[in-house]
Amino acid sequence: MTTLLDRPARTLEPPAADPPPGPPPGRLRRLVRGPAGQAAYVRPAALAMLAGTALLYLWNLTASGYGNSFYAAAELAGTQSWKAWLFGSLDAGNAITVDKPPGALWVATAFARLFGFSSFTVLAPQAFMGIAAVGLLYLTVKRVAGPAAGLIAGSALALTPVAVLMFRFNNPDALLVLLMVTAAYFVVRSLEKASARWLALAGVAIGFAFLTKMGQALLVLPAFTLVYLIAAPTSLRRRLLHLVGALGALIVSAGWYVALVELWPASSRPYIGGSTNNSLLELALGYNGLGRLLGGSGNGGGGGGSTNTGFGGSTGITRMFGSAFGTEISWLLPAALIALVGGLWLTRRAPRTDLFRAGLVLWGGWLLVTAGVFSFMSGTIHPYYAVALAPAIGGLVGMGVVIAWKQRAALAARITLAAMVLATGVWDYVLLGRTSDFLPWAKYVVLAAGVLAGLLVLVGQRVRRVLPAVVLAVVVSLGLGSTAYAAATAAQTHNGSIPTSGPSSSAMGGGGGGTRGAGGPGGSGAPTGTPPNGANGSTSSSSSSSTSSADGGGGMGGDASASSELTALLSNTTTTWAAATSGSQSAASLELATGKSVIAIGGFSGTDDAPTLAQFKQWVAEGKISYYISGGQGGGRDGSSAASEIQSWVESNYTATTVGSTTVYKLVS
Repeated sequence: MTTLLDRPARTLEPPAADPPPGPPPGRLRRLVRGPAGQAAYVRPAALAMLAGTALLYLWNLTASGYGNSFYAAAELAGTQSWKAWLFGSLDAGNAITVDKPPGALWVATAFARLFGFSSFTVLAPQAFMGIAAVGLLYLTVKRVAGPAAGLIAGSALALTPVAVLMFRFNNPDALLVLLMVTAAYFVVRSLEKASARWLALAGVAIGFAFLTKMGQALLVLPAFTLVYLIAAPTSLRRRLLHLVGALGALIVSAGWYVALVELWPASSRPYIGGSTNNSLLELALGYNGLGRLLGGSGNGGGGGGSTNTGFGGSTGITRMFGSAFGTEISWLLPAALIALVGGLWLTRRAPRTDLFRAGLVLWGGWLLVTAGVFSFMSGTIHPYYAVALAPAIGGLVGMGVVIAWKQRAALAARITLAAMVLATGVWDYVLLGRTSDFLPWAKYVVLAAGVLAGLLVLVGQRVRRVLPAVVLAVVVSLGLGSTAYAAATAAQTHNGSIPTSGPSSSAMGGGGGGTRGAGGPGGSGAPTGTPPNGANGSTSSSSSSSTSSADGGGGMGGDASASSELTALLSNTTTTWAAATSGSQSAASLELATGKSVIAIGGFSGTDDAPTLAQFKQWVAEGKISYYISGGQGGGRDGSSAASEIQSWVESNYTATTVGSTTVYKLVS
């Protein structure tokens, strides 16, 4: 197809005969076929990969309702108050923030402000982030290992079950992964010509990733630093100076917001949820820093230095392969580790600045450091954190397959590829066996394909007619198990604060809820596809019970779904806050049901000392809170001292009434 812009200018010469049909000219041809000199399959294959990713991530997306109601409520608050948007407040009245920096909320809330608050605008930004991450990983790996490696890497990321989960859900991890892949792309660009500018951009990307999920964003820095020190084509002195400049860019891109929060008068901003002293810096160093690594108070679900965290299984080198993480991330993990070792061996004689080996160091360092920290951290860890490993695994598998195939005349290359497919076939057989009622035949197909592919790679490289069989066996071995779980993940609904992937997903925490209005808060029906009757999970196996943390807070437990009577009562209020209740999940569910602000006493875990009793009394005296709702998560006397004191004061000074099945205290006359 041609357009007017593609046609040549008219001349006075007589018209010539119609030319024979050929490929589309100009920009359209470049769009469809790619630049001149590029293999004809590359651009169509890349576009097909992105289209397939979009279908997988966007199909039936609103079936999960608002996903994680905790972040959805904060997004709703951000559409109602610019201050709530800036600080990541859970409520538009700006009583307390979520327990993460607001980077992901800034993006999602901007989307909701543009297109209206609904289930789709809550979840779609993460899907678009996933599509972008897949495309950017393809481009990054392509620059160092060619288009085939990029296509394998991008496809591996797209089809990783935990990636499908997180890119269809509204946790901050989607933006975190996109920003880390963006930083990796900038690092690769910086390696090509020792560019300080590109390296500084990588620092900026990690700085904003820090404002998305704090310390987890920094786990890729050792790999980025090492690869630039090793492979940048310039002197060691200049390499060090460039790294210092990139560190400065990181500090500025993250530090401006930390400084803004620390310098802003505490009395005119919300309390920093998750902190012990209303400080974002303390939140980064404590609750979202050392608290995650070493355990301790404030991390709901994590023991204080225990070697067995509540949601991630026992610490140790096998954690990523265990029951909590295995089916989320480890489908291609053995292949990635083999690819790293084999690839480094095959490139051992390459010059220092070789980009292919630099790519191995980048993705290998990312994988080893991040997986190592996840495996041994004693604080709170959830299986979905493993999505941060997916780009590195994809990059290593793509590069490993390509270099082993290109050098298959060498025994070491054949052993590398054979080991990759055989290990994947055996391990995927084990993983598929963990859900024996899900595609029971698939584990045998994967195992047979892995064994067949390994044998053919080892002995059949000189017989051209077996090459198609080799390729097919390799593809089935590397892709079937993960793809099956990815499709099953997309077919499930996911709600709550701790979702899991696979054919039988579950989640803890506030989930769906029939009280949420269709297309936005305040309606009487649930958004399209929301599980009825306030169900929290996505399947019959999902958890809908309240599960409190090891510290006594219940912020991650199931929400107390609002009755129609309670929803109507709160919807008719005109005060700053319609109500106050213990724990963020309860408050979030009420906000989504009514569209009104609700104070989450004690924050996410119910253990924050915010608001204080004195502050609460002042707000009540000023007529800013209409009702106190008993029975939320965080548990009153079992939560923070502030929550316990507030509940005791309310019970002593106000009369309890029952609305629906909920105990309510009216605080205004």
